[in-house]
Amino acid sequence: MTVPFPLPAVAPETETFWTGGADGRLRITACNACDHRIHPPQLICPRCLSRDVEARPASGKGTVATFTINRQAWVPGLAVPYAIGIVELDDQPGVRITARILAETVECVAIGAAVEVAFEKNDDVFIPVFRLV
Repeated sequence: MTVPFPLPAVAPETETFWTGGADGRLRITACNACDHRIHPPQLICPRCLSRDVEARPASGKGTVATFTINRQAWVPGLAVPYAIGIVELDDQPGVRITARILAETVECVAIGAAVEVAFEKNDDVFIPVFRLV
């Protein structure tokens, strides 16, 4: 599927996040010194200032912490209505990701709903989205 949103700029610290979906795995940066999870990805741990960080696979399962339903076509070509939410990842303490929430209808999306990651490919970028489970 072609994503009508502007594509993110892929930098060294974000490359594995934006390209990891090629194999269907969400990757979250973690510090090898203090085990702190870092999102958005950075080259230095904000907790201990270590440069020993790496992208690690995550389960991609989470819970909708909050969401909004957009009924305005802010981006040409994007079907409305659509839901944007903040997802708390089950196996990544403290990590929240803002992404589109996919559901049969936007009325199905609810705070506390279980979701799992999916990816929308555009060029060499894989945009994480979450589906209700």
